[in-house]
Amino acid sequence: MEFSDAILLLHPVMAIVVVFPLIGIVVNRAFQTRQRRLQTKSGEKSKIPPVVGQEHVQLGRWLTVSVVGIVLIALGNDVFGTILTKNIWEKEPLKVLMIGITFLVAIGSLTLLCRATDRLWRGVFATLSGMSLVILGNQDGVYRNAERWYLSHYYYGITAALLMIFSMAILQEIYKDRTNRWRNIHIILNCIALFIFIVQGYTGSVSLLEIPLHWQKPYVQQLFKQKCNQKTCTIQLSLINIGDSGDVERSI
Repeated sequence: MEFSDAILLLHPVMAIVVVFPLIGIVVNRAFQTRQRRLQTKSGEKSKIPPVVGQEHVQLGRWLTVSVVGIVLIALGNDVFGTILTKNIWEKEPLKVLMIGITFLVAIGSLTLLCRATDRLWRGVFATLSGMSLVILGNQDGVYRNAERWYLSHYYYGITAALLMIFSMAILQEIYKDRTNRWRNIHIILNCIALFIFIVQGYTGSVSLLEIPLHWQKPYVQQLFKQKCNQKTCTIQLSLINIGDSGDVERSI
């Protein structure tokens, strides 16, 4: 396994080791926080400690940072891998410089968002973070699987990251709003995000099967010859040194 393959696997490894455990803990703290608030509101004496609310907020911040972080890792692997492979640095140095600046803006704006308290600055930093992710996601080399967008790991991942950023941006409004409007928005959006994270377990596994390792790419390019029209794509697979020989045709 080469270095580029190790970087490719860093994204799913971080998701399994960091993100998904955090999701479980955050959901648990969110449920406990809501239960305690409802019990207190009804006049009951809750056995749930008050600290669960603070834990939910802190862990939610860590979850947002982790989700955006692994998205940047995946985008960085695809974008900079393409830059090095196609020597884009020599052809379009200004473009490469702007891409590097965009990565820095994404990291810096997310860091400042974690510390910002004023509504205006939270909006500014959240917007910069989200725009940076979208801009980087539209660069050459990013595996988007646009033909099957409804099963695209990229589109679901970007959506989940944007929802996490927005949830962090409205955190202060939740505690200021006495009508619970922002709290309800927070709950609805994070329920959607939770569903997306579940779907990501499937789409991520599919992407790992579809993206070949570095040493496999020349063989895959040699074996597959595509002839496509508007509705049918015939893939001729020459089975070389695999056991049998022949052609496999698949209509899509």
